[in-house]
Amino acid sequence: MRNSRLIVSVFAAALLLPALAQAQLFRMTPQQMIELTSKNPFERFSDGRPKIPDALIERARGVSPEEIFGVLGASGGRGGFRNQYADGFLMTHPNKKLIGRAFTVQFMPQRQDLEDVVQAHSQAAGTGRLYNQTVIDMLQPGDVLVVDLFGKGEDGTIVGDNLFYYIMKVAKAGGIVVDGSVRDLDEISGMDMPLYYRHGHPSYLTNVTLTGVNVPIRIGNATVMPGDLVVGDAEGLYFVPPQMVQQVIESADKIHIHDEWTRKKFDEGKYKSTEIYSTPKDPALKKEYDDYLAKRLAELNKK
Repeated sequence: MRNSRLIVSVFAAALLLPALAQAQLFRMTPQQMIELTSKNPFERFSDGRPKIPDALIERARGVSPEEIFGVLGASGGRGGFRNQYADGFLMTHPNKKLIGRAFTVQFMPQRQDLEDVVQAHSQAAGTGRLYNQTVIDMLQPGDVLVVDLFGKGEDGTIVGDNLFYYIMKVAKAGGIVVDGSVRDLDEISGMDMPLYYRHGHPSYLTNVTLTGVNVPIRIGNATVMPGDLVVGDAEGLYFVPPQMVQQVIESADKIHIHDEWTRKKFDEGKYKSTEIYSTPKDPALKKEYDDYLAKRLAELNKK
């Protein structure tokens, strides 16, 4: 059932392409990307993928999954974004935050007639043979390579140590998320870029077909769109739609400022916890907090 849904999504996008000679089976045109991500409030890359500003990405480094859940995952109806979180991954640096823009890639178990068509369209478009390095060479600084390899272990290794090093040093990506495998794990673990993966395996990538680049994909229980903000920590991964990024960050800023002010008051040693947390009881303290909040938000918004 899962593979059939994925095949439908890929071919639905492909059938919309205006001319096979002009476009590739596995990608959308810029106009289709714009339609797919029509609520994006930011600039775009040349292929139409949303480009969340670098300044917001830096501010997002201080955001926790719990704070994202407070915006995307709470309050009953959950704003239409109930399926943006994935966990259960192995990770090389659980204490290092993963932040960046999603560059999505989809593989499927190889079926020769599908493989032949995909490769023929790629050749006709001048792209050459499709494989993992095709998409690696398309990465932009700040991207997170997010790969649906359907949980594959053996033969599902998206990169080894050399390509991982390239992605980190040359492409200047923010990290890799793969619902699949990597090889050369000992060497990769010593490199600084965050990696979330399902398995380590010594095999190389084979017996799969690259069916989608910057298309909607599934990672665990999450639906990931090209250009989503990827936020990962030791708990798991959130994929935040671009139109929700500003709200998530501003909500997190308020929480951080509230915590900052609360601890300052606790440090003074003059108040019981109930007088300060979670809301100041005294009107004068409440005004002091409100003034502090407004001042700190103004400072953050200037950055």
